[in-house]
Amino acid sequence: MSADTLVAAELMPVDHSDAPRRFPTAEIAVAVGAFALLCIAVLTKATKLLEPDDSAYLASIIALTHGHITLSTAQYDALSAQLSAHYGTGIMQWIHLSDGRWMSEKNPGYPFFAAPFQMLGILRATPLFAGAVASISLFVAGRRWLGNWGGTGAVVLFVSSGVAISFAWRPTMPSFTDAALVAAGAGALLWTFLADDASPRRRTIFGFLGFVSLEGAVFIRYTDIVMLLVAVVAAPLTFKRARIPARSLSWWLGSVVLFAGGVMLFDQAFYGGALKTGYGAGEITFAFRAIIPNLRIMPPNLVKTIPALVLGLAALVWMAARMIRSRSSVTEPVSATKIRRDAVIGLVLATGWLGLWGLYSAYTWTAGTGSAGGLLGNGGGGGGIAVIRFYLPAIGLISLLGAWLLLQLPKWLPTAVLVVVAVAGFASFRNLTAAGAVGPNGSDGFPGGLPGQSRGTRLPAPGSGVKLPNGFYSAPAASPPGLKASNGKPPAGLTPPRGTPHSSEMPRALLPTTAARHRKRFLRLRSANTQLSSLGSLQGTTGRVRGGRVEPCVTT
Repeated sequence: MSADTLVAAELMPVDHSDAPRRFPTAEIAVAVGAFALLCIAVLTKATKLLEPDDSAYLASIIALTHGHITLSTAQYDALSAQLSAHYGTGIMQWIHLSDGRWMSEKNPGYPFFAAPFQMLGILRATPLFAGAVASISLFVAGRRWLGNWGGTGAVVLFVSSGVAISFAWRPTMPSFTDAALVAAGAGALLWTFLADDASPRRRTIFGFLGFVSLEGAVFIRYTDIVMLLVAVVAAPLTFKRARIPARSLSWWLGSVVLFAGGVMLFDQAFYGGALKTGYGAGEITFAFRAIIPNLRIMPPNLVKTIPALVLGLAALVWMAARMIRSRSSVTEPVSATKIRRDAVIGLVLATGWLGLWGLYSAYTWTAGTGSAGGLLGNGGGGGGIAVIRFYLPAIGLISLLGAWLLLQLPKWLPTAVLVVVAVAGFASFRNLTAAGAVGPNGSDGFPGGLPGQSRGTRLPAPGSGVKLPNGFYSAPAASPPGLKASNGKPPAGLTPPRGTPHSSEMPRALLPTTAARHRKRFLRLRSANTQLSSLGSLQGTTGRVRGGRVEPCVTT
């Protein structure tokens, strides 16, 4: 059978006798229980700002809740001082725009998702809400595709990955949210193409929501466009066989065109070019020379933190073997159709998963971290969690493939496998989040201190007003007038690091060109006394607490 024939194969089995009809009480209970364990693990552990990225996103979220995408220098200074007062580190990884204002260099989508939760004082619910949506989508799609317990298996694999739990615990990072949006989109589209017994309008709506979910993931992280492109290619190739009206396809692809135009307009307005981002030229690079180093260091760490990938790979091998065997032997028509259907679904899921991972296998930054004390650091330091996050968006696709494999095993074996995967995932969560927080006087989770720093070296104390290595700044201990919260709580309900704050000096390998830009920027800042004096004279620079969260005003 040719590749074209395979892609055009029917997506629905001829016989629906194996489609589940009864209300899946037990299946829902297990899936809800697995998600509840994720919430408990996340919410019972105090949060930390493990990377400079946390500071960049947190500043963007707070600014956006006050109606600002960019900040003036005075607003930037005021907000940076507020963050310094609570975390020992100010705003990092922002850029100075040509009009003199400041903006995060990060892809812009996540603050728009997180700002409503921040305004309600429940920022930590942002990734959990996205995870709940993804779990529902995976459950419905997995059950439609695989039958009883298929959706439950997909949910358990999704929420029990160590790296997924780690980023669900970090509301100032977008990684789990964009992974959840990819999973939700994939689940919605899978259900749409399999549910030929649903009304055309219902299928159109669910398919549209699936594409919108993938578009949201791309807005958060531009490299998720790999997943969106796979959907854009697969939908036109399979919609006729899936008995989907052409009008539905036009709605879906039209949403993609509108989304692409909106992103280009945003980039033109804020970055000065429709295809530009906040990153400087040459800062984010992909090259063939990075593939071999990444292949040396990434697979063992990915297996430890995403054990479901072993199941996903095994599922692809099994599907391929079944497809080859079905071609060489006489098979019942219904069974042959199911085999072709599973092969098509597996091909689409694998293309999205391996396409994204293939892209990041050529990422030069991750290849350069292999010499920075090990990816997992001291049992799982900042270096590990900083690198593995790029591979997280494929977790939903991996979970669906893993669930397929579980349904091929004897009845007792899937339960044992899920228990082992869950235990490994939660153990990995503890290791990955064992690093210290960003701030003065620490090691960010690298064994024996930072690369190039002796064990006895002490960095300037917090509040000393001294510029730290890599251009970071130790802000004055005293908060500017009007910026200190009356109850001393940090922004967004986050808990400041306990004890002595840790170092804001990140290894140079983790900040290839950003460090030079930070150094140049902070050389232009005023001295600590001048900064305090000028901030104290700003009109409208106040601080207030509402609902247990700090709201530093950044209006002029």
